[in-house]
Amino acid sequence: MFEEAQYFAPTATRDDGTIEVELAKSHPGFADPVYRARRNAIAALAVSHVPGSPIPTAEYTDQEHEVWALVSEALAIKHRKYATAEYLEATERLRLPAERIPQLQEVGDLLEPLTGFRYLPAAGLVPLRDFYGVLADGLFHSTQYIRHHSTPLYTPEPDVIHEVIGHANALASDRYSRLYRLAGDAARRVESKQALEFISKIFWFTLEFGVMTDQGDLRAYGAGILSSYGEIEEFRGMDIRPLDLVAMGTTHYDITKYQNVLFRAESLEHLEDVVGGFWATCDDEIIAKMVADVR
Repeated sequence: MFEEAQYFAPTATRDDGTIEVELAKSHPGFADPVYRARRNAIAALAVSHVPGSPIPTAEYTDQEHEVWALVSEALAIKHRKYATAEYLEATERLRLPAERIPQLQEVGDLLEPLTGFRYLPAAGLVPLRDFYGVLADGLFHSTQYIRHHSTPLYTPEPDVIHEVIGHANALASDRYSRLYRLAGDAARRVESKQALEFISKIFWFTLEFGVMTDQGDLRAYGAGILSSYGEIEEFRGMDIRPLDLVAMGTTHYDITKYQNVLFRAESLEHLEDVVGGFWATCDDEIIAKMVADVR
């Protein structure tokens, strides 16, 4: 229900140099001054971060840890039913804490020995080229804040539950993490905005909202589905289409609703061959021709 790298709440710097996160009036935390102050303080941590240095620690409240614990337990139950075997095995490898929010530095320390990935804190909007490009270096931009406690099973934007439970578990897989790196290589290789958006849409319909045939059933591997308590129950009833690069790269989607069109890989090998192979070799000319063939 949000677009990676584009749907973060925007941030602004006040005249006194402090950071303010601009929440929409429809946001569950809009009218909560304590939550808004927390969001501002956490965003400031990311703004002050110097690349290459340890990620600043976010001092989470007991209430915030309780939200994490509640959602973590609820999602773990659903993952056993709906997630791919590769994702579940990676979850066991990573072993995130279930009772408290892990620090991003801690997540990177757990991931790096497994697949070489580390996290970078994001205060707000991360430009597409920056967000995807650093994946090639084994880096993943992530928010540090958590959703409002009044709606623990819903968030209108990607919070630390999405970024860590959804993505970090996938990044603990050698095979999924390689696809992230290939997406980053592709984003750096292309020059045009059209080509970059094409690559990002394929990322959306795979590593964010991808499904595949696994263990004789339709299962999810995309972080957007696997971090959404509601959407994970609904994805099997959506319009499931065959994996198709041109269709994924040109299909419009609504970021405010459950994704009603999903693309199914027939296996992890199929995903690696089709999507991984594309990201490994695509360039501006190839993508321009693929888009032109649709018209």
